[in-house]
Amino acid sequence: MIRIVLADDQHLVRAGFRSILEVEAGLSIVGEAATGAEAVEVVRAERPDVVLMDIQMPGMDGLEATETIGETGDGTTRIIILTTFDADEYVYRALAAGASGFLLKDTEPEDLIRAIHVAVGGEALLAPSVTKRLIAEIANKKRRAPLPPRLRELTDREREVLILVAEGLSNTEIAERLVLSPATAKTHVSRVMTKLGSRDRAQLVVLAYESGLVEPGWRT
Repeated sequence: MIRIVLADDQHLVRAGFRSILEVEAGLSIVGEAATGAEAVEVVRAERPDVVLMDIQMPGMDGLEATETIGETGDGTTRIIILTTFDADEYVYRALAAGASGFLLKDTEPEDLIRAIHVAVGGEALLAPSVTKRLIAEIANKKRRAPLPPRLRELTDREREVLILVAEGLSNTEIAERLVLSPATAKTHVSRVMTKLGSRDRAQLVVLAYESGLVEPGWRT
């Protein structure tokens, strides 16, 4: 059972998400929050698998709440940002804060449900309309993060896998590209996340672009 917390300052929005998700087998709503501070407290109390987090909330907003949960939690809760604001700064800040995905509130119900399963599986999910702009935002930053020492500890194969993750390839697609079994590709991705201290693939993508390992428009 996937345990979910809904964080949005509008009661009708939370009710709408609840009505969509409660009828889906394998999903359970274990808490709600109307502010970022409440979201942090509910997550601490319930330890959910996923939080559907709004950005614009009174007091502590969703981005600050996401960052706080990432810093104080045990790393098992995945956060999906859901917002009406299709803005570059929100996308980058959300992923940098530790979110596993970013979707707009007009996302179809089946895509929302899929996003929850994808996040729990350790994958990253972005609305197609914001992916290219996310990469551009990272590339246009005047300062690039220094190459993390742990990145130099990756094997050649692991670095190759990281580059393909940054391209947006799934484990199955990585396996096909590198002529590996899906299980082996998954193992490589898991090892890369462990070595780099990343909780999911979203963080791997940000790290790969910030470090300069991958450049926008570059393809293997």
